[in-house]
Amino acid sequence: MAEKYGLVIIGGGPAGYEAALDAAKKGIKTALVEKRELGGTCLNRGCIPTKTLLHSAELFSEMKKSEALGISVEGLTYNMEKIQNRKKEVLDQLRSGIEMLMKKNKIAVYNGTGTILNPNEVQIAGVEESFIIGAENILIATGSVPSVPPIPGAKLLGVHTSDSLLENKKNYNSLTIVGGGVIGMEFAAVYCALGVKVTVIEFLDRILANMDKEISQNLKMIMKKRGVDIHTSSRVERILERDGSLVCCYEEKEKMVEAVSDAVLIATGRRANTEELFGPEVDVSMERGRILVDELGRTSMPTVFAAGDVTPSVQLAHAATANARNIVAYIAHQKGENREKPFVKPYRTDLIPGCVYTNPEIGTIGFTQEEAKALGKPVIIKKYPMSANGKTVLSGQDRGFVKVIALEDSHRIVGAQMMCARATDMISQFGTAIVNELTLEQMASVVYPHPTYSEAIGETVRE
Repeated sequence: MAEKYGLVIIGGGPAGYEAALDAAKKGIKTALVEKRELGGTCLNRGCIPTKTLLHSAELFSEMKKSEALGISVEGLTYNMEKIQNRKKEVLDQLRSGIEMLMKKNKIAVYNGTGTILNPNEVQIAGVEESFIIGAENILIATGSVPSVPPIPGAKLLGVHTSDSLLENKKNYNSLTIVGGGVIGMEFAAVYCALGVKVTVIEFLDRILANMDKEISQNLKMIMKKRGVDIHTSSRVERILERDGSLVCCYEEKEKMVEAVSDAVLIATGRRANTEELFGPEVDVSMERGRILVDELGRTSMPTVFAAGDVTPSVQLAHAATANARNIVAYIAHQKGENREKPFVKPYRTDLIPGCVYTNPEIGTIGFTQEEAKALGKPVIIKKYPMSANGKTVLSGQDRGFVKVIALEDSHRIVGAQMMCARATDMISQFGTAIVNELTLEQMASVVYPHPTYSEAIGETVRE
């Protein structure tokens, strides 16, 4: 007879393994199915490896400027193979930590491809065998994979997705990036810091088009100052190979232009990973390749839930984790003694911080200045330049700012954008403020230590 579980989770990324831990701690017999490494895209091919490379690249860049700090360095070089080896060590350490947590919490981990046969059965196809396990509930957390548009030449050797570029051990002299979104700009930051000539080609009229306009403009200015060649409102038509180099042909201002480089990164977005996920008898409501869910994470199939990039949700690891944890809490609630009482989500998934790990870092939450205009109520926009912040000046950081949006009548904070060192660490202060409906005055009453980057928060909200 098939082994039966209270919850079977397909996908071992942040949504999957965190949901498994929550479920096990709530007394639910849990199985986790993952066909690759535990940790999913975030740990193995996304957040962690990208930021590990960024750390090495930014340290190299800082050392190149160390003369201004009174530190002399001779013969400074970098070795991409050693940087990649260090990245592997980081991933191995974190992955082994997840494996240990699975064992400690007695979560059954199956290595193989999980296919949903019906609302209560999952088939697992491993390397050597295929079998079926039973499930009271199923959670889909299979994430996403890079989406490559049908550009002629996109399959040429040296044309990368984010997955393959994260494994690159070559020292490039030049790199062309197709796409000026978060992924594209973070890779631009990595290679620019290593001294590589970077060209960014973006179809829309600005980079980071879904963020505050001032952030986009400021980052473009900073990156151009560092030598990154950025072209917006430009469409890539094809990629060619010529004399050992790759030529990216694109249209800009109704003219055909060429960008010649050692390699090309296509960073035009990601698509839901649903390959081999459903059996022939399964019909789940989808839209544009993503699984549709209700406010509780339920799909159109009874007992089957979905969270993260595989749904229309914002494509962020922490958003996926929060949604998955809400789903586990709901499942536990339905089994519990208080199931007759209304279910309350433990996480506010309508308020997800956005982070970009360029230099300076970018952190956003809530309404942007442009979105605030559509609120229907007058708002206050308060802004503080980081050039007035002591920690920013002494550490030689680039220009940045903190911007806060509050309702004019109540002074309640409804949004914030930060572009400065440690912005990704500090943006949660504004998340706490918005969730708890704090006012400008309440945030201003906090004493911030000096000298710190966080002082800028107090300066921004102060009357």
